[in-house]
Amino acid sequence: MRPGAPHRTTDRTRPARPRPVLGTAPTASRRGLRLLMDAGPWLAVPPEGYGGLENVVATLTTELRRRGHHVVLGTVGESTLPTDGRVSAFASGQFPALAAPYADAAGIGATHALAVADEVRRQAAAGTPFDLVHTHLQVLGPAVLAALGPAAPPVLHTLHWDLHRNAEFYAAFDGRDRVFFAGVSDSQVARGPAALRRQTLGTVPLAVPIPAGPPLPRDERAGHVLVLGRLCALKGADTAVRACLAAGLPLVLAGPVGPFRDQASLDAALADPDHPGRDHPDVRWFAEHVAPSVDGDRVRWVGTVSGAAKDDLLRRARALLTPVRWPEPGGTAVCEALAAGTPVVATAMGCLPSLVDDGVTGFVAADEAAFTAALARLDELDPAACAAAARRRFAPAVMADGYERLYAELLRRTSVAPPRRPGRAVPAHRG
Repeated sequence: MRPGAPHRTTDRTRPARPRPVLGTAPTASRRGLRLLMDAGPWLAVPPEGYGGLENVVATLTTELRRRGHHVVLGTVGESTLPTDGRVSAFASGQFPALAAPYADAAGIGATHALAVADEVRRQAAAGTPFDLVHTHLQVLGPAVLAALGPAAPPVLHTLHWDLHRNAEFYAAFDGRDRVFFAGVSDSQVARGPAALRRQTLGTVPLAVPIPAGPPLPRDERAGHVLVLGRLCALKGADTAVRACLAAGLPLVLAGPVGPFRDQASLDAALADPDHPGRDHPDVRWFAEHVAPSVDGDRVRWVGTVSGAAKDDLLRRARALLTPVRWPEPGGTAVCEALAAGTPVVATAMGCLPSLVDDGVTGFVAADEAAFTAALARLDELDPAACAAAARRRFAPAVMADGYERLYAELLRRTSVAPPRRPGRAVPAHRG
């Protein structure tokens, strides 16, 4: 399949379902929302290893379908998540292309966004319009859908990033009463421009699958602590290295360096003078600030991990370290760690103070000295308390409840009465 040619597996045999009648209350017989969930073209859903946004989409989509909603996924062809249909512009994830020069990568997001818009128009013409589109594609998702004007279905765009990125866009964007926003934390939205805040319906914290069994007790865990996620300057892996060397704790680094998933692929690129990934800023930073300390013993880089390997690393670690240097908007890895009963040591940036209950589920540090000192106090933290907090705050059902409230508010603002599925009303927005 050539790039840019939409690949659709949407259900074309589904009989036409009329739009809800404006101004009428939803009936008890209506089954649920028909929505397009757009994850973008960068990684498969669920991803293999790194991919916080895609993990969130996988978790939310699964829970919404369990509740009776019909979900078509905008993604890449290699995604494996069960859905009610799929629209793709690319057969595989395009994340490695982000290491290419801008002129070579600029059209990827736009190609995907246009395929999603085409599917929206196609479904409307077939008499099976989407009740709403929930897009997670940065900038291009809301921009392209807003350009459809009155023909656009109601659109909710989840913000997964620090809003200083592309601030000019969000400051100028007008959703024309069709496109609205959701944040992943209150601290994230508070940093956004006024125009964005006016069009934001609320915030829904991230969620992760909750393990069925109890967490591993502290005395049965391995000795290492863990950094999980992209290894780059903003994530602060070098701070974790220095802190662990000072505290005498072995450190495992799990995540990609730029477009490279492991040591072998990075070494191959560095051996090729023409490889574009050599000049990736994350690669240059890692080579200068982290690689000299990676000795395979006190500091190990295990590359990107996924599935059972990631679950095992999290479950056995003494703690997850998140020494970020940026206002973290969502903190997926923090939620994953706490769900595994693994406490978190974090810097006091962005949403992290709201996710970590200082002294109970981890420690929140004001600076590197406090971060290092916290590593000596890990035995004060109870894995069972961490797991209980995650079940209460970060379970998939909690996130789905939040988005159902925002969907209802979105449809109210766009003058469409929200459908209900049997036995359970879509709750009204209270925020």
